[in-house]
Amino acid sequence: MDLTVPRRHGPISIRLVRQRDARTLQNELLSNRTWLRPWEATNPDGAVSFDMRAGVRRLLQQYRDGGGVPLVMEYEGEIAGQLNVWGIARGSLASATIGYWVSERFAGHQITPVSVALATDLCFNEMRIHRMEICIRPENRASLRVVEKLGFRYEGLRRRYIHIDGDWRDHYAFALVREEVPNGVLGRWVSGQVPPDAASIPPGDRLAI
Repeated sequence: MDLTVPRRHGPISIRLVRQRDARTLQNELLSNRTWLRPWEATNPDGAVSFDMRAGVRRLLQQYRDGGGVPLVMEYEGEIAGQLNVWGIARGSLASATIGYWVSERFAGHQITPVSVALATDLCFNEMRIHRMEICIRPENRASLRVVEKLGFRYEGLRRRYIHIDGDWRDHYAFALVREEVPNGVLGRWVSGQVPPDAASIPPGDRLAI
């Protein structure tokens, strides 16, 4: 499995992050502060570093250790954001979680749903992951649209789950297992076979926020 070879659909592709991507990623993060800050993980014990060189080294080490897959999202060959598969568990659990960010100037080009679909298919078909999870803040309408488009199944409300933008934030949890998408996440979406209500949030959980 060579993750340096892009997986693509139309003008959108994902590939393993490279050390030389650090400068571009850092520039995108710094120039998108207002756009990204409400959704970024923060550290309750102190500030998060924006040293992307060190960050990419750390992500690639996690990849070598089998704990994550750090990818960049590209649009027409230009880096548009980052997608990380993290928390990989093997054995009887065989699960992982997806997180991502995309630059504001690339919003509206379907980059995130296509990239999430490509990454999930990669994990299911090439890495033998069985379950993929995405956790989203209730206020993040753009990310909620991603799981609606792709048919990730709603699994529940997680109270004060991740430290985001300076405080512990509630998240909705969505997931898919491999058997639900025998023809792939991307294939199901492109062919118009996504269940229309898979990501629906029950009124009780909406009112709990």
